[in-house]
Amino acid sequence: MAWFTRKDAGIHTLTEEKKEVPDGLWYKCPECKKVMHTKEHKENAYTCIQCSYQSRIGSKEYFEILFDENKFEEYDINMFSKDMLNFEDTKKYSDRLELSRKKTSLFDAVRTASGEMDHHKIIIACMDFEFIGGSMGSVVGEKVARSIDRAREKKTPLIIISKSGGARMMESAFSLMQLAKTSAKLALLKEEKVPYISILTDPTTGGVTASFAMLGDFNIAEPGALIGFAGPRVVRETIGKDLPKGFQSAEFLLEHGFVDFIVPRNEMKQKISLLLRMLS
Repeated sequence: MAWFTRKDAGIHTLTEEKKEVPDGLWYKCPECKKVMHTKEHKENAYTCIQCSYQSRIGSKEYFEILFDENKFEEYDINMFSKDMLNFEDTKKYSDRLELSRKKTSLFDAVRTASGEMDHHKIIIACMDFEFIGGSMGSVVGEKVARSIDRAREKKTPLIIISKSGGARMMESAFSLMQLAKTSAKLALLKEEKVPYISILTDPTTGGVTASFAMLGDFNIAEPGALIGFAGPRVVRETIGKDLPKGFQSAEFLLEHGFVDFIVPRNEMKQKISLLLRMLS
């Protein structure tokens, strides 16, 4: 039974002297299971170094990736939603808003800011899926509309990064009104010939897809992003036909002309900067 006998490897570390690995030091890709250093994952724009799987990130990370040296001026920071309809389902809307603010340290599902990207002045509106699924209510619509107004006023290119489950049902017609408002504002921006670049990330659905997300002068998607209006089951039952495999993926939409480019996140800043240089 010699194979049960442990050979002396010359390493004698007492149990009490062993050090625990700090939490958050390593990242495991949910797609290919590759384990990498968290710092390495972050430096690659939160993209797996082996299979290029892109983790969902929020405005904090997108600002770090796109703004030069992560320097920017944020607008309308303290604007927040109210429960105008006293909406109550399984949980009061007011309670859900408060819980989301504490959980995410955000006031709502979008942040807007201006800064420079490779020395190009830009304005970015970036959605946060962690705040009630990135849903668009009156505050999201108003902040997006104000960012469009600032882009018009300053003649500064606008970038909107969409990541949303759609309109916020707890605000009923107030949320649906944001589709018309943001679309009308973008029409005015177009008249001023100010570039608008829409970045569609995973997921971009519902009323956001039906308004500003698909109205860019250039619509750029991240690889593998889910982009659509209604869910596959609803679409299937509505048209009464089976749907092609992956029909709501970024790759399917590119093939059918709904998006202009698919750009990996770790190349996004470089590609948009090139695009802005060409436009200027």
